[in-house]
Amino acid sequence: MSDAIDLGLEAVIVAVTEEEPRVLLVRDGGELALPAGPFDPEGDRTLEMALRDRVRARAGIELGYVEQLYTFGNRFRDPRERAGGPRRISIAYLALVREQRIEGANAADWLGWYEGLPWEDWRDGRPAVLDRAIVPALERWARIPEERAESRRRRERAEIVFGFGGAPWDGERVLERYELLYGAGLVEEAHRDAAAAGLPAAAMPGARLGRALALDHRRILASALGRLRGKLRYRPVVFELLPRTFTLLRLQRTVEALAGVRLHKQNFRRLVEAGGLVEGTGRIQAGTGGRPAELFRFRREVLRERPAPGVGLPGLRVHG
Repeated sequence: MSDAIDLGLEAVIVAVTEEEPRVLLVRDGGELALPAGPFDPEGDRTLEMALRDRVRARAGIELGYVEQLYTFGNRFRDPRERAGGPRRISIAYLALVREQRIEGANAADWLGWYEGLPWEDWRDGRPAVLDRAIVPALERWARIPEERAESRRRRERAEIVFGFGGAPWDGERVLERYELLYGAGLVEEAHRDAAAAGLPAAAMPGARLGRALALDHRRILASALGRLRGKLRYRPVVFELLPRTFTLLRLQRTVEALAGVRLHKQNFRRLVEAGGLVEGTGRIQAGTGGRPAELFRFRREVLRERPAPGVGLPGLRVHG
């Protein structure tokens, strides 16, 4: 086995278009993957500048808001490591943009975030995939261990992260939910990794939920969604996804798209206006299919006035 390390950069590039959160993906050996590229310790001045260069070269996009997400370095996350290749360590970044057309034949395109994580979207009520596939599969998975304590531990974990048994749904536990499904053999990546390691088929061979991505990129995607949902509460990151002026309804729908739940219209508007997050422009947007609506803009002065100027997200916890 090689002692070499392959240091790379990977980007979760998020946009919200027509009320749908979308992520930029590329084709990597026939699989959908996050835009990625190697880091050159001698040629690249900084990690972030290198990331921007790689994304520009691969997808033709200039990134605006960028923050470092996490470093991913589990053994064998790249199957080439089992064949003697280097261990792959990736520094992942979260980038927020306004969706734009991808130029050129570079096999990059936008994919709906919830195609990969369909159990995370509660905007139209409890996702059907929970009762159709996830709940019964996890109940079977919890009964597998012969030791009663381990069976109880599995069931408790499922109840906490998925909101079973009367527990509330916590929108920020995105990564925990994906990792539980992976451990239970309910996503394609678990079967793929087991086969690469020469292990028996995963315990739940029937259900392989959501759109699979290359390597552990769906795990990275889940990490990014959990981070973004948390930051909505205390940082005005949502405005990075909006045009300079917008209606309050568009602001609300963008927040809902990321949070995965519907918000009370009047409560939301009182929250953003009382918090000094927005200010009216005096201009009206017509042609929306409803009553003309005033256009607002992000009020940047709030960054000096408040230590945590997020949208707050009242009432996000729902019961499964």
